[in-house]
Amino acid sequence: MTTDSKELPVTTTLASDLARTILRVALGVVFLAHGWQKFFQFTIPGAQAAFGTMGIPAAEIAAPVAASLELVGGAALILGLVTRIAAAALAVQMLVALVLVHLPAGLFSDKGGVEFVLVLAAGAAALALVGPGRLSVDGKLFGRREDRWSPLAA
Repeated sequence: MTTDSKELPVTTTLASDLARTILRVALGVVFLAHGWQKFFQFTIPGAQAAFGTMGIPAAEIAAPVAASLELVGGAALILGLVTRIAAAALAVQMLVALVLVHLPAGLFSDKGGVEFVLVLAAGAAALALVGPGRLSVDGKLFGRREDRWSPLAA
């Protein structure tokens, strides 16, 4: 197995694609489940009321936007479709939740802290930077277009 400066060894490429797929699917499932929960368990009016109680500005708008982004963005991550856009939007959403809601409670999630949303934000930001990998709809449609970002991931 030889490599040149433009091509990674097969095992490194496969490991990278598998790692991206695992991260995409795991994050996607969590985001999709939280969006589903806001729509169908809490309902949008319930989520709006909860957002208002948490002090989130414009809760009437923020709750359905957050629920939609989590549901659609989570599905997009699972499929690896428009991955960078979905991941970036979800990372921003988690950072907003971190600052507006969770930061005052400290680190640990059992106290309402940043722990969970920090990990979600970091994972989503990582996917936005490195892309979905070849084992994705984006990979099938667009090939290895994420190479332009590879210096950031190296």
